[in-house]
Amino acid sequence: MSEKSVNPMLKLGLELGPVVLFFVAYTRMKDREFDLFGQSYEGFIVATAAFIPVLLLSTGLLWWLTGKLSRMQLMTAVLVVVFGGMSIWFNDDRFFKMKPTIIYVLFGGLLGIGLLQGKSYLRSVMDEMVPMTHEGWMILTKRVCAFFLALALANELVWRLMSTDAWVNFKTFGLTALVFVFFIVQGPLFARHSTEEDKT
Repeated sequence: MSEKSVNPMLKLGLELGPVVLFFVAYTRMKDREFDLFGQSYEGFIVATAAFIPVLLLSTGLLWWLTGKLSRMQLMTAVLVVVFGGMSIWFNDDRFFKMKPTIIYVLFGGLLGIGLLQGKSYLRSVMDEMVPMTHEGWMILTKRVCAFFLALALANELVWRLMSTDAWVNFKTFGLTALVFVFFIVQGPLFARHSTEEDKT
């Protein structure tokens, strides 16, 4: 199914909205405890419980509007349900904090497997957005693979060594900013290996 045209700002809002709402919910509830079904839950767990349906709704709307979801969007939704659900079931925030690590290790590992085979799996999902030569895609894939593994390590260090407040800020703003800066820095690579001129 071909991807439908959708307002870029609406798409961005649906992609980032659940994370922002989680941050707002956490900041409002972090110092409170909630007694539910005979058990006491910290604000973080309650915010996580609210985040899961919001993310699933957002992902469903993206699929309905665009007619397509990336593998990363699907995997993120699955892991949010699994690890978020485990945090709620066991009343333990560590499961949800590990989720970004698992996501980045999975995708970094998949890209690494492709590289060992001389392939760029990244190209198969981004080729239409960023037309480049094979060499350019291989270079970018190596960089993205290393970047994902570095983000996984960073997430582990933050949630294990720092406070929950620090981790929530890192997840909401730090990871988003790092991804944005990373792709901005790749500008010279995109320009050097672009194939757009070949199509004109």
